[in-house]
Amino acid sequence: MEAFPYREAYLAFSTAVWAFESYLDYRQYKKYFIKTPPPEIKVLTKEEKFDKSQKYNADKMFFGMVSGTIFQIESTLYTLYFAYAYIWAEIPSRFGIAEDAELTRSLIFQGILLVITKVTRLPFGLYKTFVIEDKHGFKSKEMTLGLYFTDMIKEIALTVIIGAPMMCILIKIIQWGGESFYLYVWAFLMVFQFVMLFIYPNFIQPCFNKVEPLPQGDLKEAIEGLASRKDIDFPLKEIYQIDGSKRSRHSNAYMYGFCNNKRIVLFDTLIKQTTKEEMVAVLAHELGHWKLNHTVKNLCIGSAQMLAIFWLFSKFIGNDALYQSFGFKDSSNATIIGLMLFSSIYSPVEHVVGLLMTMWSRKCEFEADEFAVKCGYAKELRSGLIKLQEENLGTMVPDWLYSAYHHSHPHLVQRLASIESANDSKKTQ
Repeated sequence: MEAFPYREAYLAFSTAVWAFESYLDYRQYKKYFIKTPPPEIKVLTKEEKFDKSQKYNADKMFFGMVSGTIFQIESTLYTLYFAYAYIWAEIPSRFGIAEDAELTRSLIFQGILLVITKVTRLPFGLYKTFVIEDKHGFKSKEMTLGLYFTDMIKEIALTVIIGAPMMCILIKIIQWGGESFYLYVWAFLMVFQFVMLFIYPNFIQPCFNKVEPLPQGDLKEAIEGLASRKDIDFPLKEIYQIDGSKRSRHSNAYMYGFCNNKRIVLFDTLIKQTTKEEMVAVLAHELGHWKLNHTVKNLCIGSAQMLAIFWLFSKFIGNDALYQSFGFKDSSNATIIGLMLFSSIYSPVEHVVGLLMTMWSRKCEFEADEFAVKCGYAKELRSGLIKLQEENLGTMVPDWLYSAYHHSHPHLVQRLASIESANDSKKTQ
């Protein structure tokens, strides 16, 4: 009985996904050449903002289509010509290590891939930041080549400091855990996730941005008042602001913390782009995610998905036919290779799950908007969303199929209609 052609199946699926996503990209790309705002957009924004959004997104989309095609060709060639298998096979002789020195061999292998990825992606990252983002006014004056490369060096250092030990621990757990290793790996990764929720905002974020408490004033008092409302009761410990404008004019905000020790982080760009009332309304939406247990539900879904993935991996880790299909000798002392190959053949399932999660995310966004409306922020949320869409030059004319496949958030027009409907329902109650 012939072995299953894993490599050929992966290449076929990968190419099919690239072709389908390219088709979606082209559908959306054509939308960016619409010159006149549709009626539902015309009442929301000025024609000048609409024109800027169209041009910015057209440039981004074209760049994405070109770079995506190049990356697909690169990946296909690596797989066709067994590049990964060649690198893995050459490491013992080139670096003078034993064939069964799995940890050292795996670290060198991942290091080589990291260097290759950084070098091949560098021109694209530079073009996106210093051409596209600069052309459309999003690159800050402080974002110089020096800062760009400093950030890249920091990212590499953090990858080595955090990623290398984690990979070694992961390999050891798999070796030690026997047939039930997936349970121990799952438990380890769950703990690691919670540890990173503490490490990232406290130690990693400050490596890139200045993080400081939000000064006492009307905005801070308004946010604290929102959090302390009886119908929210968010255990807010501190509010921080970071200098996101150091690199980009795009805005953002996020929350973190455990149990009764929550923190809110605001980008200075978000503070500048919205009024106090709009900021509170946007945060009411974010607190809605917390109050409606979206965060906990997503954690549970992610946890179950992770357990299922590693359980499936346990069924393939010793499958020599899988390794040999991609040009590797066998599965012995090659745990990290097994993980890499399994992620390739798991991709069809991953795409289906990803699509379902996108649908789930959009549902959560509607629910969080409705929560903010029930808190009395319909008008402010509406104006805040419009303003953020304008300031960030978000897509004004989405293709329905592209949006359904890619967008984790509903389109602005859909959200505004939902907010209006929720507000009408609130008035009639």
